[in-house]
Amino acid sequence: MKPTDIKNPDYFHKVVDCQWACPAHTPVPEYIRLIAHGRYSDAYMINWKSNVFPGILGRTCDRPCEPACRRSRVEDETLVNGKKEPVAICRLKRVAADFKDDEGIKASMPKAPEKNGKRIACIGGGPASLTVARDLAVLGYEIVIYDQDPKLGGFIRTQIPHFRLPESVIDEEVGYITDIGNIEFRHKKIESMKAVLAEGYDAVFVGSGAPRGRDLDVPGRKEAANNIHIGLDWLSSVSFGHISKVGKRVIVLGGGNTAMDCCRTARRLGGEDVKVIVRSGFEEMKASPWEKEDAMGEDIPILNMLVPKEVTHNNGRITGVLFEKVKAEYDAKGRRSLIPSGEPDQHFECDDVLVAIGQENAFPWIETDAGIEFDKWGLPKLNEQTFQSSEPKVFFGGDAAFGPKNIIWAAAHGHDAAISIHKMLIGENPEERPAPGVNIVSQKMGIHEWSYDNAPTIDHRLKVPHRAKQEALKDIMAEVELGFDVKLAFKEAQRCLNCDVQTVFTGALCIECDACVDICPMDCITFTENGEEKDLRGRLMAPALNPTQDLYIGNDLRTGRIMAKDEDVCLHCGLCAERCPTGAWDMRKYYMEMTNAEQVCRKH
Repeated sequence: MKPTDIKNPDYFHKVVDCQWACPAHTPVPEYIRLIAHGRYSDAYMINWKSNVFPGILGRTCDRPCEPACRRSRVEDETLVNGKKEPVAICRLKRVAADFKDDEGIKASMPKAPEKNGKRIACIGGGPASLTVARDLAVLGYEIVIYDQDPKLGGFIRTQIPHFRLPESVIDEEVGYITDIGNIEFRHKKIESMKAVLAEGYDAVFVGSGAPRGRDLDVPGRKEAANNIHIGLDWLSSVSFGHISKVGKRVIVLGGGNTAMDCCRTARRLGGEDVKVIVRSGFEEMKASPWEKEDAMGEDIPILNMLVPKEVTHNNGRITGVLFEKVKAEYDAKGRRSLIPSGEPDQHFECDDVLVAIGQENAFPWIETDAGIEFDKWGLPKLNEQTFQSSEPKVFFGGDAAFGPKNIIWAAAHGHDAAISIHKMLIGENPEERPAPGVNIVSQKMGIHEWSYDNAPTIDHRLKVPHRAKQEALKDIMAEVELGFDVKLAFKEAQRCLNCDVQTVFTGALCIECDACVDICPMDCITFTENGEEKDLRGRLMAPALNPTQDLYIGNDLRTGRIMAKDEDVCLHCGLCAERCPTGAWDMRKYYMEMTNAEQVCRKH
């Protein structure tokens, strides 16, 4: 195999999986180290630059980074109840927000320069539009954000219950953006894309989300309409105070996070017998595992493999829902279909039904002759790299671009769309994307001393403290998760394996004494003859079984052999570098920062 180039960002992506798994590519190990050192404001600003909403995401993120965390891959001893436990990356993000110096953060936020004469409209006031506004306002662009709701935030504000996300957190982080300057908010529902384009904006960004919830289509739906509610609309009505109570017996249809929010909200509005009923199996539900756990922890059962068949009613007043029991059947290609199980239908009595069976995009305000093409699913046809539509001035992002995802994806889309808009308006090709910034620095402070804590330990993931159930259910505004305190945050941060601190090998200094091989706790270092990758993987001290993870190959050894290290299980503990008598091993921090619109501007 060829020697590894550690300066190659593609290699780094595969090693620091948590940062690359995050759509916004947040430097996860770096901000966790800062939290361990008590530097909460610095950790917050690292997050703010990449994911824009640290306090919001620290409570609500779907955590795509955590399944990629190396902690759950290298230590089977961390198994808890049969589950591998990554570092609590998401909840540590909240720690930075909770303990930052608020006044210091405000003072360090950027301010917009003089206007550059270009005007950009953002349709929708959610996370994607707010990210675009933040990235472009600092370049002098005049940003006008339109939203039908009286306050910015989009679905963050209207459809995430306040017992999960306090409104004060939303106000604070939206305020950081609007306080930059050059950003105007217009409380207005957009009815016509052509009318917006006619106002002479230099670019238009559509971040209007996926605002329409799917409806239930079964007999009895129309007759019992007064007590059947679309989950998204119902949550918004609760948020605005239009709904303050619900029936004692509530059925929630759907298996996603919206369904979990609906059932937990119903419990707080008077629902005593609240059930979630899903057509899929429990493990196949789209809701995050922790969302399901929180719902069940509030005495909400989740019933699976039941398909709604009919809404029963008495003179228009709902009496319940009839369900057909199904089972999963798989064809030769592993594709699943649900078929009747043959068991008797089940009827559940209820006073209200909340329908949370999915979301879909709705663009009735974009005229067919506005120059924007849509696919057969009603989504805009976009350049997936630039987010540019068939109308060159119009860009999409967030749920409006590719369908429902989550907040972190919306922020990532906003960053990319802002780069595209900026490059277009300065006369460059938006498809030519800027490379990330990379910095590699040795962490050596002495012969056996490093600037980071490198002691691998087998510590179980710490649980986030919760408000007592009975107290939480009494108040819909009472936040359930209380967050880590300083001591718990430090202990959890210490579980991070510092994957961005790379082992760097210099073959010319190596005397092949095998000291590193002897000390390695994972048996991941091997000195051997070179060869083809498949053959080499089987000849290592411990066979490297994950072909998606590159091997680290070092050459220039005097014997002509190579050093091969399996990055899939390496702890980055630094013991090899401490033991090496010649300094052939070093530990170097590899800091990668994705380029945003402002940095593109600096290069000109």
